[in-house]
Amino acid sequence: MPAILPVHPTPAGIYIHVPFCMAKCPYCDFYSITDLKQIPDYLDALLLEINQCQVVLPAVDTIYFGGGTPSTLSPRQIERVLDTLCDRFPVDPAAEITLEMNPGTADRKKLSGYRAAGIGRLNIGLQSLNDQTLRWLGRIHDVRQGLDAFRWARAAGFDNIGLDLIYGIPGQTEKKWAVELSAAVEIGAEHLSCYTLTLEPGTPLSMKVEKGRVTPLDEDTTGTLFSFTSEFLSHHGYRQYEVSNYARVSDSDAKDYRSRHNRKYWTFAPYLGFGPAAHSFMDNRRWWNHRSLDAYLNAINSGQSPIAETETLSPEQQIMEYIYLGLRQTQGIDTIDFESRFELSFYRWYEHEISLLLNEELLEIHHQYIRTTARGMRFLDQVVDRLIG
Repeated sequence: MPAILPVHPTPAGIYIHVPFCMAKCPYCDFYSITDLKQIPDYLDALLLEINQCQVVLPAVDTIYFGGGTPSTLSPRQIERVLDTLCDRFPVDPAAEITLEMNPGTADRKKLSGYRAAGIGRLNIGLQSLNDQTLRWLGRIHDVRQGLDAFRWARAAGFDNIGLDLIYGIPGQTEKKWAVELSAAVEIGAEHLSCYTLTLEPGTPLSMKVEKGRVTPLDEDTTGTLFSFTSEFLSHHGYRQYEVSNYARVSDSDAKDYRSRHNRKYWTFAPYLGFGPAAHSFMDNRRWWNHRSLDAYLNAINSGQSPIAETETLSPEQQIMEYIYLGLRQTQGIDTIDFESRFELSFYRWYEHEISLLLNEELLEIHHQYIRTTARGMRFLDQVVDRLIG
């Protein structure tokens, strides 16, 4: 288990990795397996890892079940994990507790059970609102099942629901994508995550591309779809707060629907990860567990740490991550916080490149923040490379 660390003043997040899927999607490189018979052994080891964790935290205000497919676990199993977390850590009664769900695993009873177990926020992996695209992506559900899952979640009492969508599919046009976005807006979810399709090395999809069996969408078209997404959702009441994430806003609803947990990853907040392949971060130290259920189980059951590797970020690495993560957010980089953390003036240190990027209207200054423009967000990687290169 990790060594005892100092009590951290910032409330932490907890991530639980559930490494089970009904089937593997050809584009996905997150760690998962399809042998659901191992769930009981995984659950026993997970609870043991949580109970034996020696990290001291003053408060936990977000818990996130990700995967894999967390909805392969029953409500009772999710409740056991939450009970163990609450026994081991000071979990805020108002904590944001999120569960990712594949619509192909949803039913009315299960959704009601998750709500009763303490899940307050649901993230439904629709991925598409086009049946042909869903088949191409290798999803186990169709559009009707996705819409049913959302309707059942509402009936179960969920009033904070996010939907995941993927665009940049080969052959996709702005017109086709607009149809899907319109349908997503009509559903009325509180949060939308719109990700561009990426070719992750070693995945079946990337191998098809390498063999010439799939031709990916060109960068210009994908970039146009990105800009269109931001403009369309902004027009329909969703505010972009990160490169891929949008939260619903309205005059009649003052609630903040941004993902509190995911924002921890972008703001250097501490978080602990449990389960195979789960990552943890605190101060300048990061560690992660074995990316293998068998290796994870063997370590836990033999009384060993499931941690595979640990790294300590150098000041230079921290600065690079701070810049990249800051510019991913529409709020941008807090230059006062930057100077407090690193004892450097952001404007003086990057004066030359900042001047060029401002003149090219890729960056802009807003009070104490420096942030990308809409065009700069589209070319985010290039902006970051120029700053930290």
